[in-house]
Amino acid sequence: MAKGKSGNGDKDKAGLAALSPFELKDELIKAAGGGAVARPANASMLNAGRGNPNFLATIPRHGFWQLGLFAMRESERSFAYMPEGVGGFPKREGLTERFELFVRENKGVPGISFLAGAVSYVRDQLGLSAGDFLYEMCEGILASNYPVPDRMLKLSELIVGQYLRREMIGEHPFVGEFDVFAVEGGTAAMTYIFNTMRENHLIKPGDTIALGMPIFTPYIEIPRLNDYQLNVVNLNAAVENNWQYSKKELDKLRDPKVKAFFLVNPSNPPSVRINDESLEYIAEIVKERPDLILLTDDVYGTFADNFVSLFALAPKNTILVYSYSKYFGATGWRLGTIATHRDNVLDRLIGELPKEAKKELHHRYESITTEPDKLKFIDRLVADSRTVALNHTAGLSTPQQVQMVLFSLFSLMDTPDAYKNALKRLIRSRKKALFEEIGLTFPDDDENQVDYYTILDMEYLGERAFGREFVDWLLKNTEPQELLFRLAADARVVLLPGLGFGTAHPSGRVSLANLNESDYRAIGRAVRKLIEEYVERFNSATGKKLDKSKVK
Repeated sequence: MAKGKSGNGDKDKAGLAALSPFELKDELIKAAGGGAVARPANASMLNAGRGNPNFLATIPRHGFWQLGLFAMRESERSFAYMPEGVGGFPKREGLTERFELFVRENKGVPGISFLAGAVSYVRDQLGLSAGDFLYEMCEGILASNYPVPDRMLKLSELIVGQYLRREMIGEHPFVGEFDVFAVEGGTAAMTYIFNTMRENHLIKPGDTIALGMPIFTPYIEIPRLNDYQLNVVNLNAAVENNWQYSKKELDKLRDPKVKAFFLVNPSNPPSVRINDESLEYIAEIVKERPDLILLTDDVYGTFADNFVSLFALAPKNTILVYSYSKYFGATGWRLGTIATHRDNVLDRLIGELPKEAKKELHHRYESITTEPDKLKFIDRLVADSRTVALNHTAGLSTPQQVQMVLFSLFSLMDTPDAYKNALKRLIRSRKKALFEEIGLTFPDDDENQVDYYTILDMEYLGERAFGREFVDWLLKNTEPQELLFRLAADARVVLLPGLGFGTAHPSGRVSLANLNESDYRAIGRAVRKLIEEYVERFNSATGKKLDKSKVK
């Protein structure tokens, strides 16, 4: 990986530089799993690259399985005379009483008390029918019917909406109602939103959008695709500014050429939530630019202290994307949501399209509604997700929606935030262990730090520890990805390149969610060893005498 090589080596470097960090991860894993460096037979690779958590919420999962058993008992009440294993739909009449009997019969079984509490919460706190809720959940978990309504099951949307209100809006004033579309994780949300914005002429090739950088890599890659061909303006959050956007960066949104602003909040990979001042500043810009579309991807918001989404401050201009994957340890479930205010800029802009564009869209959606011109943006998302023609079979699978509802109720019922606080303690203790072993200390009083990930910014940390001369030498004598490949090959530690997320400096993203505390200590020791080696090389090359032990 050293500079100065040519031929195939340069081609390899060019190819690696073009890879998404998630694809480069596979190359780093290969480097960590082989090579000429001798390793103990029991050495294990430490993959802190991808952000899949190693924790998960158990209580709502227990509830899911117990609900499934109850639903099966309900199904078997129909066609009971047939021995061939034929069941039917649950029966609405007497369902609540039979559920109460099921709870008494299974008292003490994991998940039962949670289910009983969930039904009580739905009835007593949300004011919904317990019988209607149980029927929707039983039919949903049996997967015995198409998702109806296709955007989201009726009571499920209300309950998930309450969860989003609590976690994304909190105590912030919020006027009006919003709609929710249940989707196959945050990745599906991104795909659907880009596509429907294009199909409805909200963005077109040559248009300009803004990205809050650094950001989840697909937001960088999608606009470049031939499907979209968008121009991108970057709003850069700086490590020197605690990963906050300056007013100068945010003022880029005042340019009328910028059609939309996409951001991840808290950020990925720095894991810092946008401070209140910046959120209010964006909301003020929106008042001046009421046509500006905002998309906020808030998957990490539930790990933050006192989180408030941009959706709360500028609801009529904002598309909210939220995924259950990280907080509940449910990446395999593929559970995500898209929410839009019922009075939103997207519907208004569609209504203001030129006559020819409206005619085209009328024809696009006329097979699914008698009033295609009045079809809301969020319902266009649903239709477009199934190429319009398959709109009648759209919708997230009903068992997925049931698990989403149970996750939501678990959080709503956890009034002291016991689960949330436990996760915060877990990941923050891991960060402390990592930096203790590197030999670095950080102030822990930044209320905007979330710590799901952390960034090892080699330029920023190197200058802080050893001065600018060392950093300039390091950048001149190493490739941006060399340090990552050295960690992989020598210490079997896999990190993702921060540059792939749009960071300004060479860096490594460390997920603090997917390994144990002792593993982060091992990663810290490996990083420190590598730093010390480069300090020795610097001293040898320059005749300086930096003290490698004085990392601070």
